[in-house]
This record gives sequence, structure tokens and C-alpha cells, in this order.
Amino acid sequence: MRHSLLVTLGLTTALGLSACDKIRGDNQVDRAMSAVNAIEDNNLSDIMLTVADAGEAVTYFQRASAENPEKLELKRGLAKSLVRAGRATEAVPVWRKVVKAPEATNDDRVDLAEALIRTGKWDEADEALDAIPPTFETFKRYRLEAMVADSNQEWDKADSFYEIAVGLTTRPASVLNNWGYSKLTRGDYAEAERLFADAIRNDQTLFTAKNNIVLARGAQRNYTLPVIPMEQTEKAQLLHTLGLSAVKQGDIQTAKSLLHEAIETHPQHFEAAVRSLQALES
Repeated sequence: MRHSLLVTLGLTTALGLSACDKIRGDNQVDRAMSAVNAIEDNNLSDIMLTVADAGEAVTYFQRASAENPEKLELKRGLAKSLVRAGRATEAVPVWRKVVKAPEATNDDRVDLAEALIRTGKWDEADEALDAIPPTFETFKRYRLEAMVADSNQEWDKADSFYEIAVGLTTRPASVLNNWGYSKLTRGDYAEAERLFADAIRNDQTLFTAKNNIVLARGAQRNYTLPVIPMEQTEKAQLLHTLGLSAVKQGDIQTAKSLLHEAIETHPQHFEAAVRSLQALES
């Protein structure tokens, strides 16, 4: 009898331990699956924000954030994908919700300012940037600060912010181009030309800077193309821009010559240059 009782107790204990082990095992599996799902969700979000089609990314984050409204990261993803899809107007209210959250970051506030700038709300963008501590120093923040200062015609502040932004990135071509365009609008053509040249040295594929440097030279009545890398089609387009600059300066014969050269240089039919030349000759 005593032996039977011990066997029963042993079996009961073994079954109890087995049940505990099963519960522990189930919990471990649940935690592991949760971790895997979290990793998969983060990876999918990263993919959607980088390589996925912008419209598909918007659809994904709209659905995901609706299903998980407590997850701020999904709202961020939605706002970023809306901006990427060229729908900044829709992104602004989403960013406003994000920056109101207790766990919002200064990066979120910078992104709100960017969305506001894209929608032409410069004063609100200025306010959004002013809400960020001056100790938060990033390339994007200072690039936006420079653009806002430009819009307010605060030239000294703009130059200071552009200079800081250039020093905070290893790829300054776009901000150098913006800085150069700022100088161009102020009538400082020589300085604008220098900044556009710096932008091209940093990114030889940046056609906007190539076109802008030609505008700066044309404004100084310098109608020769700069010595910069350019393909044949680009050369034709730059000659066309230079021709239009000559028209603006009243140098009509020079403009006609440049437009003729643009038409001859282009590997295909250059309709825009043809129309410009016909307008001058008529």
C-alpha cells in the first residue's frame, strides 16, 4: 500500500512537472513567435519605406495603422510613405498626430516641418522648427532651416544654415544646389556659379545644378558652356537654356546662334529649341 501511494505520488508529481514544462514551453514558443513577428513587421516596414512602390507603401501603412492604432511606428510609416508618394497634404495631419504622442522624437518634428514646406505652409514650418531644441543638430534640420530663412529673405541666416548643413553630410550636392539657387535669386551670380560648380563636383549626374550654372553664366552675359561633364543630350539642353538667357538679356543674335547650335547638337529632333528659334525669327 505504501509502495502504491509512493508510485501514485511520483506519477502525479511527474505529470505536474510535465504540465509545467508544457506551459513553460508554450510561453517560450509564444514569446519566440512574437519576437519573430515583430522582426518580420519591422523588416516589412523598412522594405515598404525604401524599395516598395510608393502607392503600395501607403496602402500597407494605412491598413496596418488602422489595425494597430496604438503603434506609433506605423503612423510614422504612413506619413513618410505619403510624402514619398507626393501626397504631402495628406501627410501633414498624420505627422501632427505623431508629434503629439509622448514618445515623439525631434526627427518627427523635422519631418513635420518638411511636409509643411512641401505644402507651402512656410510659417507653420518655421514654428515646427522653432519647437525643436537648438542642440538637435542634423543635416535635414539645417537644410530646412535654410530653406525657411530663404523664404523669409533672411539671407544671413540662410547662408549660415546652408553652411552648417553642408558640413553635416557626405553628400552635399543637393544643398549646394539650393544654396546656389538662393544666391541666384539674390542677384549674386558669381557666387551662385561657384556653388553650382561645387554641387556638380559632388554629383556629376545632377542636371538641375548644370542647368542652374548655365543660368548664372547667362545672367552675367557669359554665353559659353562651363567645362563640366555632360552628355550630348544634356549639352543640347544647356545650349537651349543659354539661348533663352541671351533672349532675356536682349542679345537676340547670340540667342539665335545658341538655339541653332542646340538643335544641331541634339541627337534627335529638339522641338523646344525649334519652337524658341521660330518665335525669335518670326
